[in-house]
Amino acid sequence: MTAMTLYAWFPGTAGEALPFYQEVFGGELELHTYEEFGRTDGPADAIAHGILAGPVSLYGTDAGPEDRPVDMQGISVAALGAADPDTLTRWFDALADGGTVIDPLQPRAWGASDGQVVDRFGLRWLIGFEHDQA
Repeated sequence: MTAMTLYAWFPGTAGEALPFYQEVFGGELELHTYEEFGRTDGPADAIAHGILAGPVSLYGTDAGPEDRPVDMQGISVAALGAADPDTLTRWFDALADGGTVIDPLQPRAWGASDGQVVDRFGLRWLIGFEHDQA
């Protein structure tokens, strides 16, 4: 890892969530089960460690019995200017599928566009771009 990266503890849904994020953002995905890591503190087929490496990097796991699963309150993953406007719009729409749009992706008075969405796995995203990027 060369930069700070979000690591999410999912409530038994990491095996669905991480491939979903790979579909949205692209990149390379590795999934490792509890059994593969020799862990006995969770179901053998649960995800002990997953890595998405690409334009958006993300780590994830299935929460163990002592872990609290992701509950994003007062925080979001910011993808501001992380790609060209068309790509960011596509990401927003894909994350909104099955999720909840908090604030639609739209032009703002200060000359940028942004919006917020909570995806179907509970991650809250702030996505936006400056209009001079278009």
